[in-house]
Amino acid sequence: GKKIGKLFGLPLANKDLICVNGFPTTCGSKILEGFRPPYNAFVIDRLMKEGAIHIGNTNMDEFAMGGSTENSCYGPTYNPWDITRVPGGSSGGSASAVASGQAIFALGSDTGGSIRCPAAFCGVVGLKPTYGRVSRYGLIAFANSLDQIGPITKCVYDSALILEIISGKDPLDSTSVDIKVDGYTEEIKKPFKKKVLGVPKEFFGEAIDNEVKNAVNKSIEKLESLGATTVEVSIPHLEYTIATYYLLCMCEASSNLARYDGLRYGKDSDALSGDVYSAFSRTRGENFGPEVRRRIYLGTFALSAGYYDMFYIKALKVRSLIRRDFVEAFKKCDSLVCPTMPSTAFKVGSLIEDPLEMYTQDILTCSVNLAGIPALSIPCGFDSNNLPIGFQIIGDYFDEKGILNIGYQLEQELGIFRKTPPLTSGGK
Repeated sequence: GKKIGKLFGLPLANKDLICVNGFPTTCGSKILEGFRPPYNAFVIDRLMKEGAIHIGNTNMDEFAMGGSTENSCYGPTYNPWDITRVPGGSSGGSASAVASGQAIFALGSDTGGSIRCPAAFCGVVGLKPTYGRVSRYGLIAFANSLDQIGPITKCVYDSALILEIISGKDPLDSTSVDIKVDGYTEEIKKPFKKKVLGVPKEFFGEAIDNEVKNAVNKSIEKLESLGATTVEVSIPHLEYTIATYYLLCMCEASSNLARYDGLRYGKDSDALSGDVYSAFSRTRGENFGPEVRRRIYLGTFALSAGYYDMFYIKALKVRSLIRRDFVEAFKKCDSLVCPTMPSTAFKVGSLIEDPLEMYTQDILTCSVNLAGIPALSIPCGFDSNNLPIGFQIIGDYFDEKGILNIGYQLEQELGIFRKTPPLTSGGK
């Protein structure tokens, strides 16, 4: 008979910017209302060939621009551990669906932490692969040089399995890399070797909540008890990552979203009458949300004559320095360990009117995207409000097997992945 796939019959929840043939895909935006892709994304084809069943798309910040899943034309998504809190973003719908048991696994995209942030806030596992490890074909772009598709799952083994399936060279994505795909599900089970773990001092600054620091430090001690050794390392340009990241992603978003005008692409509008430029402006103004408009404005400004060298080119230079920081750090250690987020999930509505404060929430995640390296977030404890705390493991280029191995061994010791939110049936 026909061979049964590795995911036969398992429900897949898909972030609403990864194309599924014939299924409404909107990126959480009014401007894509009614859009149905005529093809599957590379990762969707891979998963369906293994028997996964697509059960629907998940809510997200509009065009992945946000860290709380509040910037959506469908309204906010809530955290299953406390429905007065955000689930993180921009893949908050995917993380919430997995945490609440609505899906066995989900796909997300990570541009500056959009898989790892909601994984940390919702107490699940989120993996951002090395840039190029997974094809981006069929991913509706936010920032091409930063975006990466990855899995959100309940445990590390499931993330390893999904990564095995979706990794590999794709001729339709020139940035995908033809490099050996390791047997991750076997690698993670191997005994914990005497790894050297780097603890980047800048990731434990004053801005990090004390309960988060304590939980992460206890997890590092647990890894030491398993045979790891730790060494302090430095990522000296971390303080510049927020400015660098947002400059670059806004510039790329300005370019990527230029086609959405209601005529060439995007929702048809009654505004398309009279002067063509005025019509374009009205269409985009009516159908893009405020955060998307803000980023388009700022990105267009930074790319304009007279400011291109001052902002965009300087940001590219700083990005190179951040990459170099990680290269130097990995000369001293195998992987880096640190918090995923500065705090646990914040209240719905508490930061939505303060974009600068919202942007600073990415301080521990976006440097990974600027460097293009892999990172994994797993739950490592709870704060005094019973909200999950995320533990981040950052790897060298294409060392997903290394960070998955560390994550799996720690996860088995902590046992937190077995806990479920109070919102779900039988939650304890």
